[in-house]
Amino acid sequence: MRVVVQRAKDAKVTVAGEVVGEIDFGLVLLVGITHDDTEEDAAFVADKIAHLRIFEDEHGKMNVSLIDVGGAILSISQFTLYGDCRKGRRPNFMDAAKPEHAKHIYEAFNEQLRQKGIRVETGVFGAMMDVMLTNVGPVTLIVESK
Repeated sequence: MRVVVQRAKDAKVTVAGEVVGEIDFGLVLLVGITHDDTEEDAAFVADKIAHLRIFEDEHGKMNVSLIDVGGAILSISQFTLYGDCRKGRRPNFMDAAKPEHAKHIYEAFNEQLRQKGIRVETGVFGAMMDVMLTNVGPVTLIVESK
């Protein structure tokens, strides 16, 4: 499992011009799933992200977590995170999970975050989406389960 984590002042996702998910403050997650990802991977990554100390404390140091600041998450499924660009000029997506498996793990991941008391907004799995955000910092990290 591979997740791009972006700290955001605000963010929203639209499908066919309609807003389907929106947050005011928190994290935007681009979530990629590969073939052998499990619910345990989803739980591990969800816990890691929920407790990452990437928000500033009163001294301006990145020392507090999303849970500490009461932020929300905009979670976007993103199979292209497993695109392999090493050969040729067109990415190979063989490492991306099949949609049925990916959707199951993606939903389990989002549920793990919700169980931690985090408000989670999502896009539409498999849809063509427009994601807009104001990245604060900018702070962008990659969290992987393996």
